[in-house]
Amino acid sequence: MSTLAGRSLLFVVNTEWFFVSHRLPLARAALEANARVTLAAGGDGEALRATAEGRAIRFVPTPLSRSGVNPLRELGGVLTLRRLYQRERPDLVHHVTSKPVIYGSLAARGLPLTVLNAVSGLGYAFTGRGSSPRRAVLRATMQRLYRAALHRPRTYTVFQNQDDLELFIGLGLVDAASTLMIRGSGVDCRRFAPRPEPPGVPVVVLPSRLLRDKGVEEFVAAARLLRRERAPARLVLVGKPDPGNPSSIAPERVAAWQREGVIEWWGHSDDMPETLARAHVVALPSHREGLPKILLEAAASGRALVATDVPGCREVCLHRHNGLLVPPHDPAALGRAIATLAGDAALRAQLGARGRALALAEFSIERVVAAHMEVYRALLDGRPGPRARAGGSSAPREELPLVPAHGPAQAVRE
Repeated sequence: MSTLAGRSLLFVVNTEWFFVSHRLPLARAALEANARVTLAAGGDGEALRATAEGRAIRFVPTPLSRSGVNPLRELGGVLTLRRLYQRERPDLVHHVTSKPVIYGSLAARGLPLTVLNAVSGLGYAFTGRGSSPRRAVLRATMQRLYRAALHRPRTYTVFQNQDDLELFIGLGLVDAASTLMIRGSGVDCRRFAPRPEPPGVPVVVLPSRLLRDKGVEEFVAAARLLRRERAPARLVLVGKPDPGNPSSIAPERVAAWQREGVIEWWGHSDDMPETLARAHVVALPSHREGLPKILLEAAASGRALVATDVPGCREVCLHRHNGLLVPPHDPAALGRAIATLAGDAALRAQLGARGRALALAEFSIERVVAAHMEVYRALLDGRPGPRARAGGSSAPREELPLVPAHGPAQAVRE
């Protein structure tokens, strides 16, 4: 097996904060292996400098428009990356999130680079029910771009769930031989550890960017149903809008929900372990995910989950094992599942304990980092990366028998 010592690794990410939140452990492991690490991302470097690795990781400000559609500006992003690659001459480029994956892979054409792409979610274009004209055009455009970008020699693509991998292969966007599976970005099970539930009325949190595609509107509708049924639960949004995403919900609308009394809004949290400790249940009624880190963090924290039966969510929330799955776009089913868990502390404890065990066994940050290091070494050796299922297991798991509660919880999905 080759060593990473002296090799240069370049991460290209939309935003600096996302790298710090989701990929910093990979850079840390590469530095410990004596690799040279550079980050190219939007931002000013302040978030990176605040980390222990801030001085060791070289930062190159590289703004990429997250939602731009101006052809000249987008072409400028590709040319910016190509000049960066020609100047830096990295041994390996790791692209994370859709625009760096597409633009970075196009920019690398004809250059002697090994490219690793991380498809961490399909984003607005592939998410949602039905197809608005805007979304349909964007989806068709994204498919053409992915097809052009990913069919490049020495280019490999990592997926976080089997559904996304099979979708890309089925649409001809990527060759099966150049795909890898690493389930998620991992969770620090020491930082996210079980803590006793707080006293009082059960608190159900949805920690997420405030996007329609995250199921925020269904969560609010479920809260109205539960209030009408006088179910004992406090439903809380944790997060802030994301103006760069077409699915973002205006802060004025969220504030109106709070004034109505249907939900609470705690805003953005910089201390997720503490936020999760204040909750009894964690919900994510998303329309589609890569592999949601917040569900991993909640599971590691011993919290029962409610999530939608969609790609990504069902990788972490296993129905009647460590949480409850409900159909997407279904506030009534979401409300019933929430009411079931809010009304049964013993069930929450059982599901939470199993979630903690699942996080330790399959999704720990150590497993995910080790899988990436193995891939880096293989690709730098000129060997194809291992296509094994890293960070997960397909072994069957025991399900809890559920006794339906009264009122709105009577029809939890079986």
